[in-house]
Amino acid sequence: MKDTVYDGYQAYQYLEENVDYRGFELARQLGRVEPYVVEVTAAEEERVRQILRDSVVISLHDHPHVYPEDQDELLEYSKVGRGHLAYEGLAQSGLDVVFDNMFDGTTIINSKHGWKWLEVIHDIGMRMCDIDHQDYLVVARSVADLVRAHETGRLGLVLTLEASTPIENELERLEILYGIGVRMMGITYSESNQLGSGLREPSDGGLTMFGKQAVERMNKIGMAIDVSHSGDQTCLDTIEVSEKPIFISHAGARSLWNTPRLKPDEVLKACANKGGLIGIEAAPHTTITENHPEHSIESFMEHFEYCVELAGIDHVTFGPDTLYGDHVALHHAFRSHLSIGQAHANVDYTEVDYVRGLENPSECFPNIVRWLVKHHYPDDQIRKVIGGNTLRVLGEVWVK
Repeated sequence: MKDTVYDGYQAYQYLEENVDYRGFELARQLGRVEPYVVEVTAAEEERVRQILRDSVVISLHDHPHVYPEDQDELLEYSKVGRGHLAYEGLAQSGLDVVFDNMFDGTTIINSKHGWKWLEVIHDIGMRMCDIDHQDYLVVARSVADLVRAHETGRLGLVLTLEASTPIENELERLEILYGIGVRMMGITYSESNQLGSGLREPSDGGLTMFGKQAVERMNKIGMAIDVSHSGDQTCLDTIEVSEKPIFISHAGARSLWNTPRLKPDEVLKACANKGGLIGIEAAPHTTITENHPEHSIESFMEHFEYCVELAGIDHVTFGPDTLYGDHVALHHAFRSHLSIGQAHANVDYTEVDYVRGLENPSECFPNIVRWLVKHHYPDDQIRKVIGGNTLRVLGEVWVK
């Protein structure tokens, strides 16, 4: 899909498995399930490949590591705290940049509830050490780094956290996280924290006074702010308080499927009106619609088109929120940690084994571009939504 400098490196190969660290049989990075390719003509496929080669392709939200093949080992794997980045799969993804949200709230090395400061630092440090032993993937800290990754056949990885919960009430921790490479952070996950209310809560008090201080500090240091898992009022307050554009890195339109996990039109429009960006999500059982009740690329793209119509083509991109392994099994194993029940409150849906056409990061963007080409989107609009919009907004938010 792209010419890369990937040389076959596998995570932690500088160590001896089961001697230096505990090994797991990991899921296949490519071909774990029957591949699905959006059907296009030969001429259209050549156009798809050309767009992917020439564009800076950015996933605004993913978890690009590999989980165990054995579903019963998911919890134990997370307790070990050694995520295996999927170098092989990512080299086949067409991506130039991925926003890596790591283990997030499933980092449970010492605490069964996750989101602890030292465990998050552990997660970041472990990945950084692995990255330093290879030449394909580079940690990106600036817009120039993202463009450079595209130009040199590498993959830029942006360290990201889905919630600010680990900072507790310590404002300076934002600077520490920025200093070790974190360039985007959510205000809350689904549970409330010191900054504001999460989407699982029965009521939403909005952004707290400490939350307002945190937003101001993030603006000053150049850290992008995400409100994907925040309650509606907390989203609106954050958008209002921030001097910089806000990201909804992975969500969809509640008007198409009435669940707290997705955003109402009011929040989507407020984000766009402030210059922000909406990333469409593909994690299982999120961007479903009445027209497509079984989650697939068709329901996902219905959310995309709705958001484009509502907010404009300049304010929409893709944050698939995918991984390598059984994503549905992971949701079952971490149902309480990820607030699955509350996020899908009061809605019925047909559970799928995986999202057809968007099963992992390798499958997402080639199929997204195929779908857009098949549906007659012009090249300039495709380039905007697969990366151009993200580069533009980051240029307003990041310090360099």
